[in-house]
Amino acid sequence: MARFPLSPASWTTAFVSSLALLTTIIPSIQAQSTATSTTSSSGSSATDTISGTNAEGVTTELLVDRYPALYTGDFGDCMGGQSLINLTSFDAAYYADNMTVIFNLAGTTNLRNETVMLYISVDAYGEQRYEQVFNPCSANLYTLCPMNSSVPITGGANIPVAPSDVSDIPNIALSIPDFEGSAYLRIFSNSSQTQIACFSAVMSNGASFSHPAAVGSVLGVFTAIALVASFATAIYGISVPHIRTHYAHSLSILVVMEVFQSIFFSGALSLNWPSVCAAFWSNFAWSAGMIYTPWIINSLNSFTGVTGNSSQVGGAGSAVINNNGGLQQQIYGRSLEERSSLSMKSEQVASEIYKRAVNKTASSQEYAWAGVPVQPGLPLPGNWSGFAGELSMVDVPPSDAFLTGLVWFLILIAILIGAIAAFKWTLEGLSSMKWMKHDRLALFRSHWLGFLGLVILRSCFIAFFMMMTLTLYQFSYGGKVGPIVVAVIVFVTFFLGAIGLATYACFYRVKFGKYESSPDRLHFKRGKALKFIPWYRTVRESSMDEEDKAKSAGSVSFFQIKFVDNDAEIQSVHENTHFTKRFGWLTARYRRTRWWFFAFWVVYQFVRACFIGGARASPTAQVLGIFVWEVIAFIAIVLINPFEGTRNTALAVYMLGISKVATAGLSIAFLPQFNVTRIPTTIIGVIIIVIQGFLVIGLLILIVLGAISSYMSITRNREEFKPHRLENIRMKYLGHLEQKEKDLPPPPPPVPEEPKEPYFQVKAVRRAPKIEDEDVDFVGEMNDFNPNASQYSIAGTLSGPTVNRMSRANSMSNSLRSHASNYGNVPYGARVHRASWSSRDFQNWQDEESTRADSPFGTASRSTSAADHHPHNSMSMAPLVRPSPSHSTLRPATPTREQQRQYSSQRINRAN
Repeated sequence: MARFPLSPASWTTAFVSSLALLTTIIPSIQAQSTATSTTSSSGSSATDTISGTNAEGVTTELLVDRYPALYTGDFGDCMGGQSLINLTSFDAAYYADNMTVIFNLAGTTNLRNETVMLYISVDAYGEQRYEQVFNPCSANLYTLCPMNSSVPITGGANIPVAPSDVSDIPNIALSIPDFEGSAYLRIFSNSSQTQIACFSAVMSNGASFSHPAAVGSVLGVFTAIALVASFATAIYGISVPHIRTHYAHSLSILVVMEVFQSIFFSGALSLNWPSVCAAFWSNFAWSAGMIYTPWIINSLNSFTGVTGNSSQVGGAGSAVINNNGGLQQQIYGRSLEERSSLSMKSEQVASEIYKRAVNKTASSQEYAWAGVPVQPGLPLPGNWSGFAGELSMVDVPPSDAFLTGLVWFLILIAILIGAIAAFKWTLEGLSSMKWMKHDRLALFRSHWLGFLGLVILRSCFIAFFMMMTLTLYQFSYGGKVGPIVVAVIVFVTFFLGAIGLATYACFYRVKFGKYESSPDRLHFKRGKALKFIPWYRTVRESSMDEEDKAKSAGSVSFFQIKFVDNDAEIQSVHENTHFTKRFGWLTARYRRTRWWFFAFWVVYQFVRACFIGGARASPTAQVLGIFVWEVIAFIAIVLINPFEGTRNTALAVYMLGISKVATAGLSIAFLPQFNVTRIPTTIIGVIIIVIQGFLVIGLLILIVLGAISSYMSITRNREEFKPHRLENIRMKYLGHLEQKEKDLPPPPPPVPEEPKEPYFQVKAVRRAPKIEDEDVDFVGEMNDFNPNASQYSIAGTLSGPTVNRMSRANSMSNSLRSHASNYGNVPYGARVHRASWSSRDFQNWQDEESTRADSPFGTASRSTSAADHHPHNSMSMAPLVRPSPSHSTLRPATPTREQQRQYSSQRINRAN
């Protein structure tokens, strides 16, 4: 939607020219040919066209019966039905596509002979934008010059305008929805110099948020879908607790209707609402029974005392002449000099207006867009104050509001009774014709009268808030005795019925058990709201562990009240079949520990109805009271968290609660003491519409999701589910129902295990033959490390059998001697035996061995006694090879080709 300027001054200058058009007083009047270019729709076919040029100079072919850019709508008597003239037609319009203004007036009077003066003004967004006074005798309106009871009042004109006359009209005025403006026509008597008639007509540009027929029908279809889905889950199944579980997760019709009614009854507060709000709320009037039907409204009017002629407005000859605040001084009390600057100038301009030819056989309504006289009992068009202004959008008089809602509620009950009875006998017919299994829906077919009674009780429970609000509004509005007596009867029936049934349901539950109280503490635990706002939440000490208690920010003492059933095996209210059959229509949708929430809901809705319907005469107390009550209720409902179903919780607790609080808070700006101008008021109204619009969109989405989940519930016994791609979602949904039915807190998340450090452990090794086995020294060393190995060595075959095991020192020396040869025989990728030697370790070992054995190069040893006693302690004559550096991996470095040749020659020499 386009934005419009916020400055009232800009609107003042913009509307001066546009409102002058509607008054038929335009200083630049063109030729008479233009005056006859636009004809009435009554004398033209739908295909007749004319040529027109707009302000930009673009010429196009235009339909004769098209809608103008700005035009007047319904009109009424702004003297409260005391005007001395009766009007049947009051039309004015501005065509932007061919720069033309038309004017039409038709009516009658009882005055025999009276010359009059006309005062025309236009208001837009709370400010008077234009006013003009002129003499009808100078404007060729001869039926008003003078007025005579024997001559019907007729007049009309087609006026061409120049682009300069409309240059200040903003385009937003031609497109903004629910343009807020009114045109006034006041008639003054020259003989008495007093006002004798006043009429006002609402202005429009054709764009509006109000489409009760279209929007109401769409919302009604979605509501019917939710109703069928909820009813299907309530009748399908055999086990009552199992049925209740699935019924609890279908979308509640109570919540659906509460959404619609909360939006509609927002306009019942005694505030001067912007036109956009009243138009938007009219789309939800059907939810409160505010449906206009002529035969119902006409029948109720006779009972409530509403009288009047719907074909005209005014009360010719029935009023005492008054001066209406001194406007006669403006018209008659000026000097001749002043009059020449106002009235005489207007008369000069008006004298150039060409009167439109009138078809005497045509109806008084000359145009398809023309307004009609306002219905009797409705407020003046253009007034959207309070509940009466909202009801005027759907043509329901405020005095008939209560009875209209009651009649349509009774019609709804009759429709539900007929639908359930027809459904039952349809099932019986299908079963008798073998088109359906005999045991299908057996519980419903055998107890259909009980289901019918519960449907009626549930419908009354849903309508509790609506009926309380309408009856209290009737009390504050007053009227004839008959409607008030009916309102008293309905009030007592609904109030005592709801309170009595709620009390009896609670007593019935307590009768078979008892409540126990035990001391407990309430801890305040730090947390975050919306993941970033510091917040505190309350937790009972009985549900906390020691670690959570240490993190508590404080605590207070309180007593925990717990219900204990006499039957130890039936601790849950939802497992009690007898209780569910009796009061499941009240408790079935709530959690196991919040089954009593229906009693809280009754009290909450009754207090709301007292503020909205009963405090009509005190706007400040009404608005501030409902705001405070909505805030308290929202916090309480969030803490209680009553609904078992997730969708019902999201809609009823959070979405609906936030919408109610925001709407009530923004409505405070409309209080009279704040005196907010109409343009900022319209902006605030658009914000309210956006909030409530998102609520409705969310509701429609949840209705669709609820219908899908209800389909999953009634197909829970089927092995095959279609569509197959939703099979996994269906299984998760059924598992979710089972978990939510227990109403237990979710188990704590598992503590993550600490990651295990990597480890390596060798428990067994199986050795395969290696090339190193050919080395005599290596085999002996391996035998030395493996006591179970054979003591027979290859070396023994050359020098004799081994008598004793070699010592660890000899093994080390033999291993070292064979190191050079072993190193040369190791293939690529094989592990080198004892290869991790550093140069320093090798040097120390060489120095130590040189002191105990002969030099490997033939040098005499320092001592030979040890060698004589230990022949195996002698070392090989081959030169020692320096071991390679230590490697951190298991894969040794590959010897070079030169090293391989050297080691190969060494092995050959040793073999020789």
